[in-house]
Amino acid sequence: MNGEELQECARARVDELPGAVLEYPFGPEWEVYKVRDKVFMLMMDVTGDPRVTLKADPEDSKALREQFDAITPGYHMNKKHWITVNPSEDLEPELIEDLVTDSYLLVVANLPRAKRPVDPATFGQDGRRGGD
Repeated sequence: MNGEELQECARARVDELPGAVLEYPFGPEWEVYKVRDKVFMLMMDVTGDPRVTLKADPEDSKALREQFDAITPGYHMNKKHWITVNPSEDLEPELIEDLVTDSYLLVVANLPRAKRPVDPATFGQDGRRGGD
C-alpha cells in the first residue's frame, strides 16, 4: 500500500467513527483527527511520503513495531503511546482500519462517560463497522 492509499484507507475509516472531526491546528500539511477535542490520528507527509500517526496501547505498539517494519514509534509524539504507519506493501486495509479504530477507542475510553460518542466496551460488536 503506497502512502496515498494508506491515508485514504485511514480517512475512510474515520468517516465511519461517530464524533470524529478533522482540524488543521498545525497548518494545512497536518490533518489532525479528534474525538471530543482529543487527538486520535494525525496525517502528514514526511520527506515526501504520506504517513499516519495513531495512538496505541504500549504493549500493542511494541508488538506491532516488531511485526511490521512499516510501523515505527510515533513521529513527533510520545514514542510509548503513539505509532507511525509508513507506506509498505506488507500492510492490508483491514490492519489500517483496525489500528484507526483502536486509536479512536483508546481516546474515547478516557473521556468522561457523558462525553463518549460510543461505548468503547461494545463498539462494533454487532458486526457493523460504524457502531451507530
